[in-house]
Amino acid sequence: MTNTSHSGKLAVIAGPSGVGKGTLVRSLLQRHQEIYLSISMTTRSPREGEVDGRDYFFVSRDRFQQLVGENQLLEWAEFAGNCYGTPRAQIEDNIRQGRIVLLEIELEGARQIKDSFPEALRLFILPPSIAELERRLRSRQSDSPEAIARRLERATIEIAAADEFDRQIINDNLDEAIAEIESALFAD
Repeated sequence: MTNTSHSGKLAVIAGPSGVGKGTLVRSLLQRHQEIYLSISMTTRSPREGEVDGRDYFFVSRDRFQQLVGENQLLEWAEFAGNCYGTPRAQIEDNIRQGRIVLLEIELEGARQIKDSFPEALRLFILPPSIAELERRLRSRQSDSPEAIARRLERATIEIAAADEFDRQIINDNLDEAIAEIESALFAD
């Protein structure tokens, strides 16, 4: 199902860690070649196998600060000593070409987008329950119990902000969640 008659738009997908944002985004990209996944800019060094312009746009801290000063980032934040942000030009270029641009982002970044790009469609992905979110985080087997507890604490705070978004989608059934996102993305 490919709809090419729509106009371009920016769609922000946010939600707590472990809610399945990555899985939903990958599924949408497989089903809709016309969707463009926004590539973030970062001041950190590339990791093994990462390619500039595919995984991230890698820039110096000076260049990053210059772009912040010129209002060329829709949102940005600093984590663990490195800066990350969304370049305005790539978003606007793709929207002009009629593409739907997806941006998978943290809550604070989504709040910045509301100010810097108010016409963006903002979708918040919710878990069916906190208990299910905890089960998903534990099943990843990638975090310590302390890290899982921190993620759950943060998730509770983020979930409380869900009503700031245009639409809330519960990721209980993958196909249903994708269908809900598609209906939001392709509505004109």
